[in-house]
Amino acid sequence: MLKRALLGVSALALLAGSASAADLSTRYPVKAAVVPVQMFSWTGFYIGGNVGYGWGSNSFDYATGGINYSYNVGDANGMFGGLQGGYNFQFANNVVVGLEADLEFADMGKDNVLIGGPMAGRFTSQSLDYFGTIRGRLGYAMDRFLPYFTGGAAWANTNFTGPLGASADSTSWGWTIGGGLEYAVTNNWTVKAEYLYADFDGQKIVYPGGDVASSGFSMNTVKAGVNYKF
Repeated sequence: MLKRALLGVSALALLAGSASAADLSTRYPVKAAVVPVQMFSWTGFYIGGNVGYGWGSNSFDYATGGINYSYNVGDANGMFGGLQGGYNFQFANNVVVGLEADLEFADMGKDNVLIGGPMAGRFTSQSLDYFGTIRGRLGYAMDRFLPYFTGGAAWANTNFTGPLGASADSTSWGWTIGGGLEYAVTNNWTVKAEYLYADFDGQKIVYPGGDVASSGFSMNTVKAGVNYKF
């Protein structure tokens, strides 16, 4: 009786082993799960610095006896550098909108001798000490590349010395427009190149005799910068 029981148990064990082997032979290898690559997002605040070069055009208008005389004071150029900061928001369709403000310290100026008219032979001098912008940005993110357009308000502190002792030192407001390209080197650090054109309101000068003069200034700038994104 014991012998039959042992034979039965052995038979069941053999059947179970065969079934397990058959089951294993029909199993297929399972592929590892694919981990999606996370795309870079431009959303967030940032601060940074920049250096650049600017060149501008100065003008001087003088009105006397009902006649207006316009003089080209000449081009002013020089280096500048400063700080910028702002915020970007990236939509699901990769459109990026943002707001940026910057402050630049400049060494740009021009001395010139006026030619023709009642101010012929007299000197003018105009310098730009510092300027800044408050701009909107609109771009399209291509992963870590961000080409963009930008535009908004601009201001500049200019010092003007004109003929017959006329002088004006004030902050002039204007507008600016341009574009650039930014690239994310890491998830926090980005580099950019940017071009801006800016035009500023003229400074008005009234002479003791009632004659009126005004000076204007417009400029182009190119700069390279680096940002830290939070």
